Amino acid sequence: MAGRSEGRGVIVKPVVSDNLVRCAWPGQDPLYVAYHDEEWGVPEYDDRALYEKLMLDGFQAGLAWITILRKRDNFRKAFDGFDPEKIARYKPAKIEKLMGDAGIVRNRAKIEGAVLSARAYLDIMEKGPGFSALLWDFVDGKPKENSFVSHKQIPAETDISRKMSKELIGRGFKFVGPTIVYAFMQAVGMVNDHLVTCHRHAACAKLAASPRPSRARSTAPRSAGGSSKS
Repeated sequence: MAGRSEGRGVIVKPVVSDNLVRCAWPGQDPLYVAYHDEEWGVPEYDDRALYEKLMLDGFQAGLAWITILRKRDNFRKAFDGFDPEKIARYKPAKIEKLMGDAGIVRNRAKIEGAVLSARAYLDIMEKGPGFSALLWDFVDGKPKENSFVSHKQIPAETDISRKMSKELIGRGFKFVGPTIVYAFMQAVGMVNDHLVTCHRHAACAKLAASPRPSRARSTAPRSAGGSSKS
């Protein structure tokens, strides 16, 4: 995850840029700053968008989030817009094609894991409560507001992320360990882990207080530049 893997143990003081105080981890990279300012920590309730973000977090395992962010448009193109119905039907020939795509992370286990996760997602959508409902239920349907003043205070995982990880693994998802899941929770606004000194902390808290959509719509992927949330 961005805030944890890029911020912990490296720079713990907020970055001041363009007269705005931010968390340290985006540094001065324009793409990273846009992601921090416009996406990270914004509550996401859309089923398909949540699947996409969880898959990208899985692909990040062992890598820096900025690597995935720079490849996000390539991932979306290669994986049919992260449409679970299409991904669930991928055959060996498609897997091999993806393994030859230099625009993504060419890891066979992660690619095959995305296919298995798509099938698990469809099962939840068809037989269960829905993907968004399942995940948000772990935080009682509303974001958890934290008040961290240093990145050193931000945990790598929590009891909730461990429980969510166990549930997802039990349903057939891959690359959803508790650390990956907590990174996912931070990114999609299930927890507000912006530092209290960051200009986005109050903004995300305000979004969290807004009425939750009665039913999340499945939407098309958004651009890699960070205009709205992935």
